[in-house]
Amino acid sequence: MSGSWGRNIRISIFGESHGAAVGIVLDGIEPGFKLNMEKIKQQMRRRSPGLDELSSPRKEQDQFELLSGIYNGTTTGTPIGILIRNIDQRSEDYEKAGLIFRPSHADHTGWVKYKGFNDPRGGGHFSGRLTAAVVCAGAIAMQLLEKEDIHIGSHILKAGSVESVSTLDDPLSMEELSELKNSDFPVRDETIRDSMVDEIISAKAGGDSLGGVVEVIALGLSSGIGDPFFDSVESVLSGLFFSIPAVKGVEFGIGFKFPGMKGSEANDQLRMEGGRIVYSSNNNGGILGGITNGMPLVARLAIKPTPSIALPQRTVSFDTGTDKEIALAGRHDPAIIRRIAPVAEAAAALGILDILMESRKWD
Repeated sequence: MSGSWGRNIRISIFGESHGAAVGIVLDGIEPGFKLNMEKIKQQMRRRSPGLDELSSPRKEQDQFELLSGIYNGTTTGTPIGILIRNIDQRSEDYEKAGLIFRPSHADHTGWVKYKGFNDPRGGGHFSGRLTAAVVCAGAIAMQLLEKEDIHIGSHILKAGSVESVSTLDDPLSMEELSELKNSDFPVRDETIRDSMVDEIISAKAGGDSLGGVVEVIALGLSSGIGDPFFDSVESVLSGLFFSIPAVKGVEFGIGFKFPGMKGSEANDQLRMEGGRIVYSSNNNGGILGGITNGMPLVARLAIKPTPSIALPQRTVSFDTGTDKEIALAGRHDPAIIRRIAPVAEAAAALGILDILMESRKWD
């Protein structure tokens, strides 16, 4: 099972949505690093459910327990064991559905893969609940990167039909990045925020859900980090991004706009400025040949609408092999984009830290 990842730092996740707990083991972190626990708690709070009407009413405080690898708030260099207990479980919400595959969930594929022995409650191991552990590990990685003056943030670029401003069109400052990280609904323009919220609430009122786009940014990356081909920055990061449930598309820079452009329009031209090489644009999202070029790293994640909706949908009962109709009455987010933002930041932090450590083998 692909529950483990990493070359220089290594993570291994475990748990189920309605099991006793979820958790992660983070290995390869240097000893002697003093952690800021409040920063970890802040990232966890941003991802946790039950914040308001825009998220699932499931009440989980996402309080993390550091079981190993930390002594007096400082890393020991040994594996860091992190446990997050599931407090507000309601397995009965899923038992009511019986042996029925929920549309656009992993119920069918998981049942086939694991021969019917998978935990089906709330998606079991396939659930976004496990991203709580990823956020915790990512918050640790983020602090190590900040020591190197590398800072990661994100914002909601699109919710349904409402779109905000990309950092490629209006560069993000360190001050704004910090403000976004402290926001429960990270949008660059407050007027756009209100329109996004209205559209999400409207979808929820109709028993439906919305998708969107999260834009992830890394500031402070120097040029020359990464490798070509199989270990390119895009390869490593997109693998982590796609491991986040609900992510169905990833692009770097202007991504899928490239096919409609000419080379003269698409190229990031170079010039000298203050004795150093700079780029006149950032269409490639800070990466060329799989290696950072010193510009901000910009990636966009396409998030599908939350598949759990109250509207009736056609499906199949796998115990009887008959067609069924299902309407899901559990506790679900009308749009998962807001809570995916800190998960995307965590994935980026883990990936960039691993890439940075790999690059330093050449120093």
